[in-house]
This record gives sequence, structure tokens and C-alpha cells, in this order.
Amino acid sequence: MTGKQRERDGRAQRPQSPPGDQGHPRRWLILVALCAALLVIVIDNTVLNVAIPEIGRTFDASTSELQAVLDSYVVVCGGLLVAAGALSDRFGRRRVMVAGLVVFGLTSAGAALAPSVWWLIGMRAAMGVGAALVMPATLAIMVRVFPPHERPKAFAAWTAVGSVALGLGPLLGGALVDLWSWTGIFLVNLPFVAVALAGVLRLVPESRDPAAGAPDLPSTALVTTGMVALVWAVIAVPERGALATPVLGATALALVSLAWFGLRQRRANAPMVDFGLYRDRRFAGASSAIALIAVATGSTLFVLSQYLQLVRGHSAVVAGMAALPLAAGSVLGSVLGGRAPTRIGYRASIVTGFVVTAAGFGALAALEPDSSPLHTAFGLLLCGFGTGFAGPAATSTALGAVPADRAGMGSALNDTHQQLGIAFGVAVLGGLLSTAYRALLPTGVPHDASTSLAATLSFAEERTSAALADAARLAFTQAQSATMAAGLTCALAGAAVAMISLRKPSR
Repeated sequence: MTGKQRERDGRAQRPQSPPGDQGHPRRWLILVALCAALLVIVIDNTVLNVAIPEIGRTFDASTSELQAVLDSYVVVCGGLLVAAGALSDRFGRRRVMVAGLVVFGLTSAGAALAPSVWWLIGMRAAMGVGAALVMPATLAIMVRVFPPHERPKAFAAWTAVGSVALGLGPLLGGALVDLWSWTGIFLVNLPFVAVALAGVLRLVPESRDPAAGAPDLPSTALVTTGMVALVWAVIAVPERGALATPVLGATALALVSLAWFGLRQRRANAPMVDFGLYRDRRFAGASSAIALIAVATGSTLFVLSQYLQLVRGHSAVVAGMAALPLAAGSVLGSVLGGRAPTRIGYRASIVTGFVVTAAGFGALAALEPDSSPLHTAFGLLLCGFGTGFAGPAATSTALGAVPADRAGMGSALNDTHQQLGIAFGVAVLGGLLSTAYRALLPTGVPHDASTSLAATLSFAEERTSAALADAARLAFTQAQSATMAAGLTCALAGAAVAMISLRKPSR
């Protein structure tokens, strides 16, 4: 194969820029405002991971309840993203983003006042509504204001800002938890929301799809109900059992709701979801790869924050600092990944990034109770670099297959794949962690004391049993290794999907 042939093959999936398409004249300033809105959403997700142990102690919450604190936000957000994309196409992306930021700020204040873990779960779900209104609009506006040949760089900058928030969030959260309390991680959202609102109102132009239909409220209710029920069922399996009546009921509700949603979309004149997009190999392949890597990475900080604080004995601030290598790797990966598609091709960029991520999970799977901090940092650095390197190519490939007028819908679907991947990552891998931990605990530990590592350590402290505490820490570390090995498998599966689905079509 000649050099030119390899170049053509490597760039086969790259969106082509129409001649003379220079984009919006203020597109880079617009990107700054959009990244400020993204910063609000990402910081809230990452800041919470460090506070999970403190929230668990405050409310005496089990592992499944702590998973629900994380997942209630992600699941509601994922369930509403498609509807939010349709709303932004119809009523204006800027207007919907502003509404989402306002909702997010108000519900953050409500979460800080939570008197119980279930109130907190409810407020987190309400925050997911605000996030759902913000996220599709950011990508949709980027698609509208940037020409196709500049989008990988724009998406790389967007990813890099998210990566900075990934590192800033845990560090900020750790400081707030240590110096104040977990309530500070929600109150800190308010100034960030104010800054983001000012930037969006000042810089971002309005855009909409003139052919967009009216919002389909029954379909919105069906897809949200289905997603919430399905993820709840996955979360509940470790504690209740796969054949428990509530689990079977939630699974049935999810299947019926999602099947009904699919039927409504196929019969609708102006569907919220154009299922024909999934017949495009670029869109289907890139979307599947994005979902798989999100499953792998979704529970990483959830697991490691407990390892660092409850096994290693670090403070919340030190645990937050451990996320810095993940963020640094992601920023570096995003910078290089924004340029890589034009040099090695979109498929090679995605596959390379996912393989590096898998290597990072391999390093994290080898952690021991007394492992060096450099070991953890190295694994997180590889995970961050790999996802950052693959991100711009994966996003550009998926959105490059969507018509420009349906940018809101395409962006919503892209976000849905990622958010639901995170939700299932926390649910499935968190369930694996919980199940493996219980199985590895010494016999004789009561059920209530085996729901989480924090509960077991509290039980051991009451009985002044240092041996039980050491055994619990070892059991958690071994369960963590199984969870990280599952993440490695998901990352390699994403690489395989990209390798197969994004190959150059034969003539």
C-alpha cells in the first residue's frame, strides 16, 4: 500500500468541510462560553466522588444508596437528553441552555439543604434535569458555529476543559469536605453557574431547526421511565438478588417503556430519535465505542475515592489530588487527539486511545492495600491520556454523520450514549464491586456490616477488631481489582468496535 493510499484510508471517516465554510467569526469566544457551561456540569460530577465517604457516614448510607446518589443525576440526565435535544432544536439552543443553568443552580442549593439521603437523591435527580438541558446545546452550537475541518480542535478544547474540571473537582471537593462539610460541594456550584450564565447570554448566538416538530411529552416520559427503571434494577441486584420481585418489576417496566418508546418513534412524523442514523456505520460505531469507554471509566473515581480514603487512610484533600494525573493525562491526550485525525486517521486515533486506556485499567487492577501513590497516579495518567486522545475523533465521527439542522438531536444522542454508559458503569461495575467485596469478607460478618467498606470498618471499630478491619481492606482491594479488570475489558471492546465498524468500506 502506498503512502497516499494509507492516508486516504486513514482519513476515510473525516467529515469534509464545504468550500468557503469559515464558520462563525466569533466561534472561539463562543467556545469559551460553552466550555464555562460545561465546567459547571463536570465539576459537580467529579466533586461528588470525593465526598461519597463523608455522605455515607453522615446518613449511614449503604453502597447501593451511595450509587443512587451518583446515578440519580446521570440517569435522569441521560433519560432527558433526547427530549432536551428536541427542545433545543425547536425553541433555540441558547434559550434552552440558559434555562438549564438556572435549574441546575436552584437544585444545587436544594441539595446542600438535604436532611436525608433520599432528599439528596431527589435533588441530584433534579440537577440532572438542568444538566440535560445544557449538555446537548453545547455540542449542537459547536456544530453550527465551527466548520467541519475545525471541529476536532474545538472538540479537543471542549474535552480539555472537561479534563481540567475532572482534576479541579475532586481537589476542590476534598478541600470543601475537610474545611467545611459535604454541603459545600453543592453551594460552590452557584458562583460557577453565575459566571457561565453571563458568558452564554453575552456571547452565544441563538440557533434552531425551523423544521423541528413539537416536543413529544409521552415519548419523553417513556424513555426517562425506562432508563431510570433499568438502571435501578441493575443497582438493586447485588443487595436484593436478580429474581427479587422489585428487581423483576423494574426490569419489566424498563423493557415495556423502552419498547413502547421505540414504536412511537417509528410511527411519528417528526420523531425525537431518527433511528436511521444507526444504519450509518460511522454513527453507530463511534456511538458504541463512546458508550463502552464510558462504562469503563464511569465508576473509576467512585471506587478509587473509597480505596484512597478507607483503605489507604488519606484525607479527602489528598484523595482529591489523586485525580490530578487523570486530568493531566486527559488534557495532554486531548491536545494530541485534536491533531491526530488529520495525521493517522479517525479510526486509528480512537483505537490507539482506547488501548492506552485499557493499559491504565491494567495498572489499577494490580493495586494492593499498600501500593505506592505513584502506582495509582500512573494508572490514572494512562486512563486519562487514552480517553482524551480518542475523544475528539470519536465525537467528530459521530456528529459528522448527523445533518446540521438536527444538530440538537445528534448532540443529544451523543451525550445520551456517554451518560448512560457512565450510569451503567456505576451500576454494573459498582454492583460487581459490592458482590465481590461481600464474597471476599470473612464469614460471620452481619449483612448490615457488609453493605460497604465504611460499614464494615465501623462494625470492626465497635468491636475493636483490627484483624477484621485489615481483612475488610484487603477484600475491598481485591474486589476493586476485579472491577478494574472489567473496565479493561470494556476499553478493549470499544477499541474492537471502532476497528471493525470504522474501516474503509470496500468498493
